Amino acid sequence: MDRLTTDRLMEIMRECAGDGEAIETDRRPEEVEFASLGYDSLAMLETLSRLERDFGVTIDEEEFADARTPAELTTLVNRILTAV
Repeated sequence: MDRLTTDRLMEIMRECAGDGEAIETDRRPEEVEFASLGYDSLAMLETLSRLERDFGVTIDEEEFADARTPAELTTLVNRILTAV
């Protein structure tokens, strides 16, 4: 089964909601909170739906909401994938 990479997640998010905002930070984009990247709740719901569809998983909405960064969301999805 495929694993989700942060690059693939960011690609999915751009397809769902656009590029987000340009940010200046010394952190890698996958470590920056979604809100700081410019992704609102609607974009996140679209991302949730897309991840579930593309990867054939069900993601708990509370766990999804607890994932604040792309790295955390990638870890969550991959944990679910390995449990299937």
